[in-house]
Parts: sequence; structure tokens; C-alpha cells
Amino acid sequence: MANLSEFLVETATARPDRPALRLGDHTTSYAELDAGSARAAALLRAEGVRPGDRIALMLPNVPEFVVLYYGALRAGAIVVPLNPLLKERETAYHLTDSGAVLLFEWHQAPGEGTQGAAAAGVRRVAVEPASFAALLAEHEPSTEVAGTADDDVAVLLYTSGTTGKPKGAALTHGGLRHNTEVMKVHVTRMTPDDVVVGCLPLFHIFGQICTMSVAVRSGASLILVPRFDPQTVLDAIAGDRATVFGGVPTMYAALLQHPADADVTSLRMCVSGGASLPVEVLHGFEKRFGCAVLEGFGMSETSPVVTFNHLDRPRKAGSIGTPIRDVEVRLLDDKGRDVGAGEIGELAVRGPNVMKGYWNRPEETAAAIPDGWLRTGDLARRDEDGYFYIVDRKKDMIIRGGYNVYPREIEEVLHEHPAVALAAVVGVPHQQLGEEVAAAVVLRPDARATAEELRQYVKDRVAAYKYPRVVRLMDTLPMGPSGKILKREISARAASPRLATSGVGEGESL
Repeated sequence: MANLSEFLVETATARPDRPALRLGDHTTSYAELDAGSARAAALLRAEGVRPGDRIALMLPNVPEFVVLYYGALRAGAIVVPLNPLLKERETAYHLTDSGAVLLFEWHQAPGEGTQGAAAAGVRRVAVEPASFAALLAEHEPSTEVAGTADDDVAVLLYTSGTTGKPKGAALTHGGLRHNTEVMKVHVTRMTPDDVVVGCLPLFHIFGQICTMSVAVRSGASLILVPRFDPQTVLDAIAGDRATVFGGVPTMYAALLQHPADADVTSLRMCVSGGASLPVEVLHGFEKRFGCAVLEGFGMSETSPVVTFNHLDRPRKAGSIGTPIRDVEVRLLDDKGRDVGAGEIGELAVRGPNVMKGYWNRPEETAAAIPDGWLRTGDLARRDEDGYFYIVDRKKDMIIRGGYNVYPREIEEVLHEHPAVALAAVVGVPHQQLGEEVAAAVVLRPDARATAEELRQYVKDRVAAYKYPRVVRLMDTLPMGPSGKILKREISARAASPRLATSGVGEGESL
């Protein structure tokens, strides 16, 4: 049977008393989690939910998310995870586009989900721990697990919508099971003795599969952190003797810059994904915390993992590693031809992890997967040993006066400056050159540096056409729910009429 929820059933049978979830002082055993998901499945069936129906979850990292996630899969439904911070209009769009029949929303949500559900004509169920537990208790556990095929859709995960409206990536039971198994066996080597820090949002594919699903498959304990905060994470690692941490680059940067000391000697490994991890941040984190960081690459459309550095092979700083088991990766030029080692091409993926397609969007599916190979939109290169390196997002590449500038290269240089904590490089319109290079920078606490100093620092280290003529010092960078830096917002702020029409002066700040 291919149903993803079977992982929970198997673990609960083998290790019923093992702690599955921890949130503050509350612990849920695997037997309790399995029973809760069985009651949730019974609740859904009593509500008339049938296999293939879409169930939306608008919840933070709380036990109820995990219960409902596996309960919906157990009932044969398709899970639609949504960010609890979505506004009314966004909620209504996602519910309507997916055709969801129910929305489960956290009781402390600001009300936007309620209004969005009303606009979409979808029933909304408030999830408050005590009342939700009472609601589940009204239903006898439905231990049956709906039969599903490998290519049946398990999760509709909506993309960020950077190019138009968000699209639902249809992820299958087989693809999610494959990714979970590979991450467990070949990357993290997780066991029931592991304790995993779950601060990545569970409504996002990285947290959902690489922490939650892998932990459940392994019988490990998952510490739920509803909102990332460096001190909270350090306290969780020290207090629960956590062994595995997964995060995105901005989380590693925040932990590295956090002044408080904590006992993190229990950590045996960390994994990073979601965006490129600056080499200086990787080296700094490993030196301070004494724990190796394995960097990988994935996306919503690939369930999510495509490549990873592995414990039994040499790690290469700045590399996303090699393809995981059963997954093929190619680098293609603009005409779809393979490029050689050391050359830059678009990363294309084929394997059981690739989505079935975009929900109800056959034309966009065909454009993304024209020949069985998913075009990721990421530019990369491959070295002689077969390790891949992300150069940049294809759409983020800056063309300045006919020359290609890859923002990640400039960001790496900026991160080498001792005063820089975070940096994001974007292109801004320029009348003569087409685009100009601009950098948004957050300094380390108590550090000092001027925009001119940073501009000159990069100028001394890269070709003349690459360094940022525009540097802006900021208190924070805009970030999405998973901790990714939102370059489109930085670009929008930077693209003023003055820059577009008059050029940029040396060392000028935005």
C-alpha cells in the first residue's frame, strides 16, 4: 500500500510509547498520535469527505497539524497546507483553486481565514486544543487506511507565486514516500534515538517531509517550534538534547549571530535547504557549534529533495551535493542541450520525486515538464566529481550592459566582510545598461560599515561590471514564511524612477 500515512501506523505499532511530538511541556506518544489520526479520519468521513477530496490545513507547528495531516491521508483525502498568515483574498483563492471542502484553521488566527472561507463557500473548523480534542473524542477511531496508488495525489502544495498566481504542485503518495525514505536512510540516517528540532513550518514542504515525515518514519521525536526564534531553538536543543536540526540559510545566520551560549553538544548533524547557504555562514556555524551542516537542493515540485551532500562522501562547501537515489539531474542550455562540466545550465530533474503536475493547469505542467524532465528555473554547474553548485535562479540573473551577473557570487563576497550578517543582490532597471547591480545588506549586531565601504570591498574582488553600484543598509530583509529572502520585494523597493532613468552614482545608497 502506497498511502503515506502507513509510515505512522507502522511506527506506532513498533514503538507505541516512544515520544512522537513535543510542544513545551506536552508530549504525544506514537500510540496517541496514531489514535488521534484515526479519530480525525473518522471525523472527516462523518463530514462526508471522500477519497480525493481536498482538506485545507491553516495551522502553525502544533500537534493538531500532524494529527489532521495523517488523518486526512488516512481517509484518502488530499491535504492542502496553507500559511496561517494568509489574508482573506489569498485564502479564498487557494480554497477555490484547490476545490477544498473543509478548512481547519488555528483558533488564534486573525480572522482572515474565516473570511476567506466564507468568500469561497467552504466550511471552516476552528482548531483549539481542548475543544478539538473533545471533538475528536466523539468519534471512534477509524483504523482503516484508504488504499492509494503511487501516483495518487497526497498533497497540493502551492508555490510562492513569484510569476503570477500561486499554482498547486500535485505531490503523490509515491513521491513523498520515496523522498522520506531516501532522506531517512541515505542522508540523515535517522533512528528512534534521534530528537529533531521542528522549527521549519510544517505547511512548507521542507519541514513537512524532511523533519516531520522523516521523524515519523524513523520513530524519532519531533520538537515542535511554532515560530523560529534563535533563543527558543537553542533552548530546545539544550533542554531536549536534540540531535538533528534542519533550517534555511537565514536561520543559520540568525543562530550564528545570536550572542547567547547554549549546550548544543547533543547535535550530531544539521541540514540546510530552501536557498543557497553562504560559505562563510556554513564555516562560521560549524566552527561555533561543532556540528557538520549538510547542504542540499530541492523545491516544492520535487517533494522536495533532489540533491544532497552525504555523510559517507566528501562534503564540498558551497555545493548542493549529488543526486539522491533514483533521481537524475541534467544541466541544459537554452536549446535543451546538455552542457559540460564547469559550464552553466538550467538544472532539470527526472525521478519518482517529481510532481504529477500543477493542479488543473495542463498547459503550465507541459511547459514545466516538456519531455519528462522538470525544468527547475535554477542555474547550476557541475564539477568533475559530479557535485552540483547552484549559481542562481534563472530569473534572478542580472544582465548588466550585456554581461551576466549572478547575484549569489556577489552575495558570497559580501558575506566575507566581517560586518555583514545578511546580503541580497538584485537587479534594478537602468536606462543605458538595462539593469544595474544593487545590494541590500544587514550588518551584524554592533558592527559598523558604510555603503561606500561595502561597495569598494566588492569592487576590489570582482570584475568591474559585477560590483554593486547601489548598496542599501537595512535593519532586516523581507522574508517569506519559510525564511527565504524575498528578492522580489527588495527589487520593487529598489526600482525607483530615478534609478531607471538617470543612472546610479558611485557608492549611492537606495
